Amino acid sequence: MVKNEPIRLQKFISQCGIASRRKAEELITQGKVKINGQTASLGDKVTPADKVYVSGRRVVMPKVSYRYIMLNKPRGFITTMNDERGRKCVAQLVQNVGERVYPVGRLDKDSEGMLIFTNDGEFANKIMHPRNSVYKYYRVTVRPSITEDQLVKLETGVELDGRKTAPAIVHVLHKEQGRVVLEMILHEGKNREIRRMCEAVGLEVARLRRTQIGNVKMGMLKQGDWRDLTEKEVKNLLANPIVNGRMI
Repeated sequence: MVKNEPIRLQKFISQCGIASRRKAEELITQGKVKINGQTASLGDKVTPADKVYVSGRRVVMPKVSYRYIMLNKPRGFITTMNDERGRKCVAQLVQNVGERVYPVGRLDKDSEGMLIFTNDGEFANKIMHPRNSVYKYYRVTVRPSITEDQLVKLETGVELDGRKTAPAIVHVLHKEQGRVVLEMILHEGKNREIRRMCEAVGLEVARLRRTQIGNVKMGMLKQGDWRDLTEKEVKNLLANPIVNGRMI
């Protein structure tokens, strides 16, 4: 997948290997940069289709093939690309992708489900940055049961390490003797957060599986398998089907 969205001119020049962003800004203010024959200004944006000249020399963005991968991570794998202790890591599951891709966020060793990989650092930062509030959906089996008070605490926030967690959306999906299946929706991504939240209110997590990120569901992808995301899914990863705490 190749990006064609407009980017700031100084970033374009930097990515072409001509100069740092700061130096590129100096070149622009000095009138040494032209776009399609017109002298450029700070704040201008360009696409790969534009003709950009720096000091009379045409500069062209090197073609980069971006990959966006969805993996159904099984239990027992740690979310890292290598491990000094020789433990199983997710790199083993995507080694046949054909590009060097990296996980966006993480799932702990005992958790499973949807994990995104990419070689697009800017996209990864958008997914992970708290200001974008990209919701993650989890199917969580807890023991032994759950009370209304425990639900309220999970939804309003639990104190961990001296700080209250962000409010979560929690639905009871299924109840039976000795176990309850919950759907938990969060936009924070702290280490083992769901497990620690449940433990803090007296619940044991028996199984934790991520099923959805943003507006993209994992669906029927088999454990240990991966697939490329469609262009629509890449856009939908930053779209949250939630308004005022309600799914839409």
